[in-house]
Amino acid sequence: MPPLPPVVCEDDALIAFDKPGGLPVASDRRDKGRTNLMGLVHAARGPDVANVHRIDPEASGLVLCAKTRPARDFLSGQFQAKTAEIIYEALVVGSPAMDLYTVDFVLKEDEAAPGRLCVVKKHGRAAVTEIRVLARFGRFAHVECRLCAGLPHQVRVHLAASGTPVLNDSVYGDGTPLLLSGLKRGYKGRDEERPLIAGLALHVGALTLIHPVSRERITLQAPWPNDFAVALKYLHKYAK
Repeated sequence: MPPLPPVVCEDDALIAFDKPGGLPVASDRRDKGRTNLMGLVHAARGPDVANVHRIDPEASGLVLCAKTRPARDFLSGQFQAKTAEIIYEALVVGSPAMDLYTVDFVLKEDEAAPGRLCVVKKHGRAAVTEIRVLARFGRFAHVECRLCAGLPHQVRVHLAASGTPVLNDSVYGDGTPLLLSGLKRGYKGRDEERPLIAGLALHVGALTLIHPVSRERITLQAPWPNDFAVALKYLHKYAK
């Protein structure tokens, strides 16, 4: 069995993990045998630890769990009430038209593709994502996305519908890879070049909410995955 992902914060009431991309938070009804975060947590920490929110399996970053029932009720209530703030970072394909903007496209499940969301004018669910450009790199950009809780895939759909899909998004993206040869002049490398990032370039870097015991507002943070950090290093060096 794989080891638990890194713990970024823990006390008597809660524990937060830095989930790697590609690992589902919980069991998937379409693939019940697939390894998932909560299965690893229950095996290592016991069945009482419960996740209070989820992020997409392909995304990396913070997943918060409660260690007691009162903490679970208090924390999950903040996500349901959309008072918990989630901050994503993403590398996107394209250059946003503005440095700071809000996307509020209404979303619903795509009836032709279960598990996928689509933008609709009505009869969907309201969703708001605030997007800020952190850096521009020609054909790519580094952005921060803030939302109060949210729908599965919300950030990915909002970015794609705005013309800047997340890099390596196999569902909503355009298939553009991030290659060092496309950034560095005179590149001399392998004939079969690998992308700088192979997985979805979407990371939950911070969560802000009220602690279930102290009732103080806290912010939890998780560092970039290694490939995300390496890609940003090369983008800043060769493409900015």
